[in-house]
Amino acid sequence: MAKIFNINGICKPEMHYMVGLTPRLREIKKMIDAGAYFTMNRARQYGKTTLLRALTGYLQDDYVVVSLDFQRMSSIDFENETSFVHALAREISRRVRAFENVSQTVKEDLRKMAGRSSQGVGMAELFDCLSDWCSQTQKPVVLFVDEADTATNNQVFLDFLAQLRAAYLERDVMPSFQSVILASVYDIRSVKRKLHPDGEHRENSPWNIAAKFGVDMDFSVSDIAGMLAEYEADHHTGMDIGGMSALLYDYTSGYPYLVSWLCKCMDEEIAAAPGSKEDGMAWTKEGFLEAVKMLLEDQNPLFESLMNRMNEYKEFNGLVARLLFQGQSIAYNADDLAVQNAKMFGFVKIRHSTVQIANRIFEARLYNRYLLGYQEQNSEIYTEGVKQKNQFVADGFLNVRLVLEKFVEAFHDLYGEKSRTFLEDEGRRYFMLFLKPIINGVGNCSVEPRTRNNERMDLVIDYRGERSIIEMKIWRGNAYHERGEKQLSDYLDYFQLQKGYMLSFNFNKKKEIGVKEVVLGDKLLIEAVV
Repeated sequence: MAKIFNINGICKPEMHYMVGLTPRLREIKKMIDAGAYFTMNRARQYGKTTLLRALTGYLQDDYVVVSLDFQRMSSIDFENETSFVHALAREISRRVRAFENVSQTVKEDLRKMAGRSSQGVGMAELFDCLSDWCSQTQKPVVLFVDEADTATNNQVFLDFLAQLRAAYLERDVMPSFQSVILASVYDIRSVKRKLHPDGEHRENSPWNIAAKFGVDMDFSVSDIAGMLAEYEADHHTGMDIGGMSALLYDYTSGYPYLVSWLCKCMDEEIAAAPGSKEDGMAWTKEGFLEAVKMLLEDQNPLFESLMNRMNEYKEFNGLVARLLFQGQSIAYNADDLAVQNAKMFGFVKIRHSTVQIANRIFEARLYNRYLLGYQEQNSEIYTEGVKQKNQFVADGFLNVRLVLEKFVEAFHDLYGEKSRTFLEDEGRRYFMLFLKPIINGVGNCSVEPRTRNNERMDLVIDYRGERSIIEMKIWRGNAYHERGEKQLSDYLDYFQLQKGYMLSFNFNKKKEIGVKEVVLGDKLLIEAVV
């Protein structure tokens, strides 16, 4: 059977195109060899289960691995201690049958604890049984618990963590697991513990023995290139492996699900489009951008999870808006709960001690969410974009200069009398709102993070494989403007472009609105002023 790119469930090397996991497995094994108990804490669909499955095989020569999944346990299994012990003993018992050197006594004890007829059995008895097993095995025992956050904020689960902690602290006198790995989205170390019968909560966790898990699970450019090289050896598409790997990383920052989704789309949907194979388009920049457009329009579990978190954690909305539209540079503060939660769920990453949206795909999706909300409240500028959208594309190319000209006219007519504060807060957002219906369904845009600040923001538009850079800035006088022209020229060099665009929001009463051309060296700058 031919291999495919997989976005559903565990990836298996014999069935799926995958990045090489050996370097990560090697790093994790070092922690296990050192006897660490830790949490593999990453956002949804980050490859945690796939990594645990691969780790099981990687460790089999040196360890006995017991791999549990708390999603196999129902809500009734967490109702009280006895129910939990029944369920946990049942899951462990299923796995020890395949292991050698497990005494009949241990197997029988586990079987009895798993039976519903065994009443009043507690956590201590289960851990005594497990200790007996650990004392008998020739190889040390390692415990994996996947989807551990299924039970967070549950007293029984916290008691389970407390038993693990006690076993860890006493393992020099009482045999126990060599290592324990809890895989989850939520950081188990900060799980809320119910301490009082009146429902009061505070941050506390018995999992304070956990070692820091510093293994990078993002796909690097070389990781992606290795996966694509395997695909290319099978399919001979003629793709530029290095260039495609860099594109995939540029848009996803190595988020495993997003990389696999885009590859799967190019392989199965773009390549299947009429004429695509003959033109060799699927694995080119044009095919990649078409896949990005399709991804941004897709309702997949990852996006659904992100949007649910936005609804559940209202503080995310303010944080994301500050990053996307106000251009604020937010310094990382380890005690900022909103930032910590946004990082835990994968919305943001910490780069150079500042908070940034995790990747360009998330950024574009979040822009769509916010702009749709703004569309309802400020429909005039969006409506202008809708009314005028048919005039901006000729022979398949977007006329960005004409977009700027028509935006200047529409903005001046609608908002020319507004205050300076309005322009600073809303101007750039309104341009994106005007642009949205023009490129919707064909192109996409994103804000370049390295230029986002209170005075300058570069908007990158990808339309049918053609990239355009628009620098949106606040007017600070001629000297500042000339520096901005030089910055844009340098930025065009970075993207290997000859033409760029500037949109300046000018508050001078004697300003001259409109669009003009400026030649700077070998670059042509189209400058618009509102």
